[in-house]
Amino acid sequence: MADYVLLYSGGSMPETKEEQDAVMAAWNAWFGELGGTLKDGGNPFTPASKSIGSDGSVSDGGGSASGYSILTADSLDEAVDKAKGCPVLQGGASITVYETFEVM
Repeated sequence: MADYVLLYSGGSMPETKEEQDAVMAAWNAWFGELGGTLKDGGNPFTPASKSIGSDGSVSDGGGSASGYSILTADSLDEAVDKAKGCPVLQGGASITVYETFEVM
């Protein structure tokens, strides 16, 4: 088993209380489906970000990432299959799945 980071990009936030409740219910259901393979449910990102260049220069902004989750799976394909159930897709976001590896 390896860890996989699901990096969310774009999407919209629910506006009404009813929409927020429905989105949270969808997240809770997806987390339940993942069971013990969910390592970190993650969090959304605020729009505030900074980028640091290889020369140490800092600039405002940095990309379109809007949040993340971390799960375990036996393969990249399995992680992608699990990610397909993520509620962030219902809000118009996309997901990039990255396999991590231990270095320390």
